[in-house]
Amino acid sequence: MKKIFAVILSISLIMGLAACAGKAEVPSKKDVQKEVEKEYDMDFKLDSKDIANDESEAEWVFISKDGTLEVTVTWSADDPDEFDFDEEYIGTDVIEPVPTVVPDPSIDTQTNGFKIGVSMPTKDLQRWNQDGDYIASQLEALGYEVDLQYAANDVATQVAQIENMINSGCDVLIIAAIESSSLNTTLEEAEALNITVIAYDRLLMESDTVDYYITFDNYTLGQMQGDYIADALELYKNPGPFYIEITAGDPGDNNAFLFYQGAMDALSYYIDNGQLVVVSGQTDFEDVATDAWKTDSAQTRAEQIIDLYYSDGTQIDAWLCSNDSTALGVENALAANYTGPYPIITGQDCDIANIKNMLDGKQAMSMFKDTRNLAYQAVVMADEILSGQVVEVNDTVTYDNGSIVVPTYLCYPVVVDINNYYEILIDSGYYTEYDLGL
Repeated sequence: MKKIFAVILSISLIMGLAACAGKAEVPSKKDVQKEVEKEYDMDFKLDSKDIANDESEAEWVFISKDGTLEVTVTWSADDPDEFDFDEEYIGTDVIEPVPTVVPDPSIDTQTNGFKIGVSMPTKDLQRWNQDGDYIASQLEALGYEVDLQYAANDVATQVAQIENMINSGCDVLIIAAIESSSLNTTLEEAEALNITVIAYDRLLMESDTVDYYITFDNYTLGQMQGDYIADALELYKNPGPFYIEITAGDPGDNNAFLFYQGAMDALSYYIDNGQLVVVSGQTDFEDVATDAWKTDSAQTRAEQIIDLYYSDGTQIDAWLCSNDSTALGVENALAANYTGPYPIITGQDCDIANIKNMLDGKQAMSMFKDTRNLAYQAVVMADEILSGQVVEVNDTVTYDNGSIVVPTYLCYPVVVDINNYYEILIDSGYYTEYDLGL
């Protein structure tokens, strides 16, 4: 949904553009942001800017702080008293009712005998339970036989479970991998039997046997985490220094690096110029990664960092955490070993424990990936495959697994914090007030 219109600048801004011996000056980011916020009556943050070398043209991209609206602003020195706005709504599907699949009465799946294997990494994290249950129930509602298995975060167990699915006659496999490279031989067995493989939220790497991928825009998600920290600390005007630490996800999960890369790209400018200081010095992905996204592993590392670098009373201003399980570990470490105010802590998944911590002031935000929509797309994709329909994807260039570019369907995340959690999580039906202890 897009529209383009012009906004006449204020008199003061026009006067500013007339400086430099009559040559129009490129408006400042602050002035442009004010115009955007005035026009849409929303708070925005800068996502990117591009200014021509001769400063004759400029473009800024702003994203609303609730993650639902992207506005591209263009300016030309030929017409310096006008901005063009191009708006696009993003991520708004997360507050729609829970999607369900409606069976096509022309397709009798009951008599086709199709079977679908669903391999989830663990039951220890809330989101995988929800994803697995939703996918299985919706596929069964369409008449498919479903083999749903959880692998207890054990690679050998997942390999054995998927091999059993192959041997039991599954026609489609939906796989959220624990460690993708361990599945390469198993995926070759699936290909030999013409079994379609859908990678679910974790890209299966270094294999040409992956048919489709369903995920969220994970690099952008990381950028939004980094931008949240930059905005909360007002780094555009505060010189700092501010002290920050970093906790990333599982090194065997391709998404973990994408989250980290997006966030670090958003923050690296401020780290390089000294506004943000990583006191521990640990910034490389290998140093900040957390095996299996485990809360206790994140907590142990955070306790060590606090003891070594902050026991003298130095205040921690921000702690970048890639997801909620690692954020919970950091929060536990802070509760036990840190006496200062809670830093700005990021997260992802909107787990109940973390939303409760958000309400208590112990976590600033969490990226909401409405996994009902992700699971819904997995069900739709499997049904499209088995009923001979065209399989819908919306990205055919980005997700190179080292062997092929995997056709992908992307869903979009939104930022959840104390200001919008009720609308996004409760009004949408994702949680009830009782779930969150309200």
